Amino acid sequence: MFKDQKKTNGWQGTLIGQGSVAEGKLECEKSLRIEGSFHGEIQCEGQVIIGETGEARSNIKGSEIIVAGKVIGDIASEGRLTITSSGLVEGNVQVAKLIIIEGGLLNGTSKMEQQATVLIPAAGPKKKSKKAAQPEAG
Repeated sequence: MFKDQKKTNGWQGTLIGQGSVAEGKLECEKSLRIEGSFHGEIQCEGQVIIGETGEARSNIKGSEIIVAGKVIGDIASEGRLTITSSGLVEGNVQVAKLIIIEGGLLNGTSKMEQQATVLIPAAGPKKKSKKAAQPEAG
C-alpha cells in the first residue's frame, strides 16, 4: 500500500522528531536526523544531524556529523564533524575534519588523523659517499 505512493520529499533517512524521546541502540544505513531526544548508541553509515532542538546523550559514529543541538558523548567519524554556532559537544571527538563555527562549543579533546602516507624512495644509481680524512689522535 505505502510502496506505491510517491515520495513527496527527498528525505530518505530516520527522523526522531521534536518532542519525541527514544532510547537504545540505533543503527542506520542512510541518514539520521534528531530533533527530539535520544539516549544510547548511534552508528550510522550516512550523515547524522543533531538539529537545534535535538539532544543526544550518546556515543556517535557516522560518516559525516553535524551538531546544531547538544551532544553529550564521544563522536567518531572518518569524515567531517561540523559544530554549528548553536551546537554543543561535551565529549571527545576523533574525526578526519573538524569545523567549529563561531559560537559552537566543544568541551573535550579532539583527535584528527589522516591515513599515513608512505614514501618509497625511487630506485636509481647508488652514489658512493667520500669520507673526509679524519685526523689521528695522538
